[in-house]
Amino acid sequence: MAFTPSKDHKRLAREQKKLDKRLAREDEKFAKLDAEREAAAAATEASSKLTEEEQLAKMEADFEAELEAERRSMATC
Repeated sequence: MAFTPSKDHKRLAREQKKLDKRLAREDEKFAKLDAEREAAAAATEASSKLTEEEQLAKMEADFEAELEAERRSMATC
């Protein structure tokens, strides 16, 4: 005589399959959100580095301008 699984067993298998699919979708969603957060953090960090470089360049330009002004004032004396 052949063994056939009960209806309860089939139902439980279907429900477990649905649960596994839902968990996989949620994992993908959370992985996507994490990737987006990391990208945003990297972009913010890159922009702050650029800002620091711009500030350094501005300070150097200001210093050079002051130095040139001093040279001109010394030359006119």
